Amino acid sequence: MAVITSLSNGQLPLPSVEDIPKRITVKRARRLDKPSHRAKKGTASPEKSSNGVSYTTLRRGPALENNELSSDPITLYLNDVSQISLLSKKREVFLAKQIEAGELAVKKLGQDGLSATEILDCEERVAQGNKARAELIEANYRLVISITKRYMSQGVSFLDLVQEGNLGLIKAVDKFDYRRGYKFSTYATWWIRQAVTRALADQGRTIRIPVHMCERIHKLNKTTQKLTLELGRDPTTEEIAVAMDSNVEGIAHLQKIAQHPLSLDMPVGEEQESNLGDFIEDEANLSLPDVAAQTLLRERMDRVLTSLTAREGRILRLRFGLYDGRHYTLEEVGQKFGVTRERVRQIEATALRKLRHPRRSRALKDFLV
Repeated sequence: MAVITSLSNGQLPLPSVEDIPKRITVKRARRLDKPSHRAKKGTASPEKSSNGVSYTTLRRGPALENNELSSDPITLYLNDVSQISLLSKKREVFLAKQIEAGELAVKKLGQDGLSATEILDCEERVAQGNKARAELIEANYRLVISITKRYMSQGVSFLDLVQEGNLGLIKAVDKFDYRRGYKFSTYATWWIRQAVTRALADQGRTIRIPVHMCERIHKLNKTTQKLTLELGRDPTTEEIAVAMDSNVEGIAHLQKIAQHPLSLDMPVGEEQESNLGDFIEDEANLSLPDVAAQTLLRERMDRVLTSLTAREGRILRLRFGLYDGRHYTLEEVGQKFGVTRERVRQIEATALRKLRHPRRSRALKDFLV
């Protein structure tokens, strides 16, 4: 494993998460290339393909052989991670102490007046700290996978979730305090879960949902699946509310938020020649007869309103939204005319009474329902 020697901000440098699968695969390839490994118990033997290219066939059972020959990145990654040994609590403490010593050495190297011996000693401790840090991270990749599997099929690919979980694992290594006495996995679980749920909130949906709401939606989905298996049918909102110790209104609101938006360009039908948007009516798009009727009604209204005084016609247009679709209040109309709201009400009542006269109402009777 390469030792990282670049230093910044008084801390040990972060390993590249993108290199994690590569580093594991390279380590395993080196083990396979060792003569002792190839010869041991006849587990692997070099062979040649029909085109003369050499390769190694593993003799460790059908399952592992299929994994070795598979090109699926998930299968390869899971198989590589499974080769890494878990750590005992004693080993975790030992590695944490080495990481701490390396961090102290980084700070000491920033001081002036160090002798050559002190510099070499600090550099050695930094290298040991880097190596211990990498070992502690790699030994807990399986913990990341076990947590990530609970959040699959929620809008983010499995490998992307693992990547985010590995970032949370790295943060846990940076903040772990072995003096508190608990196991590293207990401490790291929270950081890994936080990184995964935050990734789901940021990347899992077209419309972003807060992290705490994503947690509640995840709990809602698990509860719904559990009740479906127990009842043999889809549970009602009331049953879900009882199981989650919540109220019906809150569960209904949560179910509405949990819905995923659909694209209007999504193909539908067996031949998929049509889009979803072709079957959704645009209520704002009126038919030609409706457009003609509205145009004629507006012309008749303008003709009737011009028979009133200018102020009466303008007040009615403002009050009933005939200008811009907005219905102005008595107070707003009064401010425009410099009169009280009571005076506006009186003028409006007088104008409406005039419109009820048969000579004027006859022009609009064809539009009354």
